[in-house]
Amino acid sequence: MLIGLAVTAAALVGGFVIARDFVRRRLRYVDAVQRPSAPLIAGVAAAAVALPVALLPVVTVGTAIALGIGVAGGVASGRNAPPPTS
Repeated sequence: MLIGLAVTAAALVGGFVIARDFVRRRLRYVDAVQRPSAPLIAGVAAAAVALPVALLPVVTVGTAIALGIGVAGGVASGRNAPPPTS
């Protein structure tokens, strides 16, 4: 049970960090990422992609949902953040 919680937390934090970094570096000039629905669409897509993995014993549906929430938060944070300096 503790391993499942750790995997869920890693999916949440990892999804946030990776999505924020990707949006800041690669999508800063894309108009579609500035739409209000962009984080929701990205989060639902990430959760939908992760759902088939939920058949594994450690990965659950909650983990897929946590990944979607993390990605949505990362997209929202990345589009409002200044671009990286390097």
